[in-house]
Amino acid sequence: MNTFTEPRFNDEAAAREWFEAARWPHGPICPHCGSREHYETKIAGRYRCAGRDCRKDFTVTTKSVMESSHAPLTQWAVAFYLVNSSKKGFSAKQLQRALGCQYKTAWFMSHRVREAMRQGGLDLPPMGGEGQIVEADETYYGPMEHPRPRDKRLPKATKGGKSGPGGKRAIVSLVERGGHVRSFHVPRADKVTVAKIVRDNIAHESRLHTDESALYPAVGEMFASHETVKHSAKEYARGDVNTNSVEGFFSIFKRGMRGVYQHCSEKHLHRYLAEFDFRYNHREALGWNDEARTVAAVRGAEGKRLTYHQPR
Repeated sequence: MNTFTEPRFNDEAAAREWFEAARWPHGPICPHCGSREHYETKIAGRYRCAGRDCRKDFTVTTKSVMESSHAPLTQWAVAFYLVNSSKKGFSAKQLQRALGCQYKTAWFMSHRVREAMRQGGLDLPPMGGEGQIVEADETYYGPMEHPRPRDKRLPKATKGGKSGPGGKRAIVSLVERGGHVRSFHVPRADKVTVAKIVRDNIAHESRLHTDESALYPAVGEMFASHETVKHSAKEYARGDVNTNSVEGFFSIFKRGMRGVYQHCSEKHLHRYLAEFDFRYNHREALGWNDEARTVAAVRGAEGKRLTYHQPR
């Protein structure tokens, strides 16, 4: 049993009402057809669409990451809150103790919450804009499960003339100065890959700030300006030119991964990046508190499913 005192953490009806208010602030909407017209059935929390061509039943979990889950909504309320209110993450083992459930249940719920926190798709606007600064950098975390042999014919592309930490997972992040972050787990942080990420995600009117890595000069010509700091010469800021924001994000991510999660398989790394991106993009400095962040994650669960059943 959890020890939270708020009704939604202990009472199933209160939890259902809270999830409904979070997902449907203006009343239930049919997840099947989008109609606002509905009827209440004899079962609390189950509605029937009044659309002529639909007439399907639905609940607050329909077409969301919670669909088909056997866990009660009180446990889902705890899971969403704990993952979103912990700056450096909340492990499945901790969640197991908080919920008093099996570890595999807590692990699966954690990944479903991360899926709800994932933000992406073609509808995301470009980062930055005229007069705004976007920082770009790459880092490496954890050993690759299937290391690729280095192609010695490729030109040296990273700072200091090095080829980057061999056998480690590459991550590229873009951070708006004082704004949002987008992170990408890539097979290899080479010029082609990094240039495409930078080109496709940053408004070309922006000022691009990077370190002295050779990955960025070519793509940097597409922006209003490309300014760099030379870390190898112990230069970390020159006026307002720096990469402190993106390095600060990497610091939070690595402290959380090492201190809280400790282990992450490569196939799930993008989910952990989505989790840290979401909390950074909904941090207190941007006006989000724990409750508002949790509600935003619940709304992000709309239309998403995550199953690990393998086809027979």
